[in-house]
Amino acid sequence: MKPPAAPRRVTIVDVARHAQVSTTAVSKVLRNAYGASPEMRAKVRRAIDELGYRPLAAARALRGRTYTIGVMLPDIRNPFFPEILDGVTGCLGDTEYQVLLGPGCNGEKEETRVTEAMIDRGMDGLVLVAPVSSRVRLEHIASVVPTVVVGRHGRSPAYDTVTNDDVAGAALVVGHLAGLGHRRIAHIEHHETDPTRSAEMPNARRADGYRQAMRDLGLAEEIDVVSTSYTQRGGHQGAQELLARPERPTAVFAGADIVAMGVLEAVAEAGLSVPDDLSVAGYDNTTFSALGPISLTSVDQSGREMGRNAARLLLERITDRSKPSVQVTLSPELVARRSTLPPPA
Repeated sequence: MKPPAAPRRVTIVDVARHAQVSTTAVSKVLRNAYGASPEMRAKVRRAIDELGYRPLAAARALRGRTYTIGVMLPDIRNPFFPEILDGVTGCLGDTEYQVLLGPGCNGEKEETRVTEAMIDRGMDGLVLVAPVSSRVRLEHIASVVPTVVVGRHGRSPAYDTVTNDDVAGAALVVGHLAGLGHRRIAHIEHHETDPTRSAEMPNARRADGYRQAMRDLGLAEEIDVVSTSYTQRGGHQGAQELLARPERPTAVFAGADIVAMGVLEAVAEAGLSVPDDLSVAGYDNTTFSALGPISLTSVDQSGREMGRNAARLLLERITDRSKPSVQVTLSPELVARRSTLPPPA
C-alpha cells in the first residue's frame, strides 16, 4: 500500500483559477502594483485567504525582496538584548517584514557563520547587536546587504550605528555612588581580547568612563578594575576577587545588569548583604533589575529605543543604499533603587 501523497503547495496559478482572474492580476495584487482595481484586489485577497496561499520567500527574492530582516544577538541569555529586539519588532509591526534571529555567541567565527547564513538566504537587511567582528568584516557585510550596527561605537560610511553614550552612563553611576559618600568604588569590566576594536566596544567605553569619572572626582587613587566577562559567572568571579581584597570596596559598579546578578550571588555567599555591606549598581536597567527582591540601581540605555532606531534606519537604507551613513547616540539615565546606600560607618 502506497503512503498517502504529501499535500501539494498552493500556487499562484491556483489562486488565479479560484478568483477567476489571470496570474498577472494575482501578481499585481501581491506586489501592490498599479493596475489592479479595488474589486479585483478584494477577489484575489479572498481567494488567498480561502486557499491558504503563502508566497515562497525565494520567489519573492527573485522579484527583489524577501521581506525578512536578520537580527544577530551576541548572547541570548543576557536579558538586555530582548529589549532591543522588542524595539525592532515593534517598529516593523505595521510592515510586511518578518524578523529572524541568529546567535552570534560572542565570537568572530560564530558571527561570520550566522551572518553568512542570513546573506545566503537573501535577507533584505541585517541588524547586528554588539558584534565583535573586525571593522573590515562589518564593512564587507554592509557592502553586500543593508546593515545597522547596534551598541558598537565608531563611524563607517558603509553602515549606520545606534549606540548609547556609555562614557556618560558610567559617569552617572560613579557620580551617584560618590554622592552617597563612597570612595572605594570598584568596577567589573568585560575583558577585551582584541585591542584593535577596543575603542569601539561599549564595555571599553564604560571602563574608560569609570576611570575618567573617578579622576574627575579626585578618586584616582581608588580606581580598582577587575576584568572578567559580561556574564553572571563573570560578575561572580569579579566580586569574589574584590571581596578578597585586604580593604574591600564599599561599592561595585558592574558593567551590565547580568554581571550585577553574579555580584549579588557572591556577596550572599560571603555572608554579606547588599546594600548594608556593599552597594551594587548595574547597567542596562533590564526587567529583573526592578523586581522587589533585587531592586538594582542601574543605567537605563533605552534598549527598545535603540531597537526602534535600528529598524527605522535599516528600512531607510533598504530603500536607498546610497544615502550617507547615520550615527544615533542615545543619552542614558540613572535609575536609583535600593541596592545603593551610603557606605557603612
